[in-house]
Amino acid sequence: FLTLIIHLLKTEGRAAVVLPDGFLFGEGIKSRIKEKLLTECNLHTVVRLPNGVFNPYTGIKTNILFFTKGKPTETVWYYEHPYPEGVSSYNKTRPMRFEEFAAEISWWGSEEDGFAARVENEQAWKVSAEEIVARNYNLDIKNPHVGEQRSHDPDELLEQYNQEQAAIADLRTQLKSILAEALTREN
Repeated sequence: FLTLIIHLLKTEGRAAVVLPDGFLFGEGIKSRIKEKLLTECNLHTVVRLPNGVFNPYTGIKTNILFFTKGKPTETVWYYEHPYPEGVSSYNKTRPMRFEEFAAEISWWGSEEDGFAARVENEQAWKVSAEEIVARNYNLDIKNPHVGEQRSHDPDELLEQYNQEQAAIADLRTQLKSILAEALTREN
């Protein structure tokens, strides 16, 4: 459907499309679609929305991609939309409100001057098109201003658990060896 949007846009036509995180890092046909997007359009901004924006319908993370057809992408700006203070998730009774985009609106700038007024901050960063191409068109680029984020993916957590258990077993074996050696020296 993204290729249809690109096809239907006239030169200098603009679009904003909401897509799930899976599109950003997907490979295969998704990589070719992202290549088309970056070569035929200026993907100038990706707004990363927090989990649960579309609860109760879906809890997956989503993104808003803003692009203009006619010129290839040189730089992609990312803006990570944070939860407002005191909010840990969205739901049917506490949905995201337009007023929460005030920071993005004041940061946005003008496309006519190539968004020259934009500056990197805790929520905003930019990535060159060359870096995205080198990443096989993977647009899932984490906020470099945020420390290491812990994953809640069960497979990743299980792998981390197994690695930690292996390290504990190794330390236990070393400790037993040291204690056994100390006991043999005393006798």
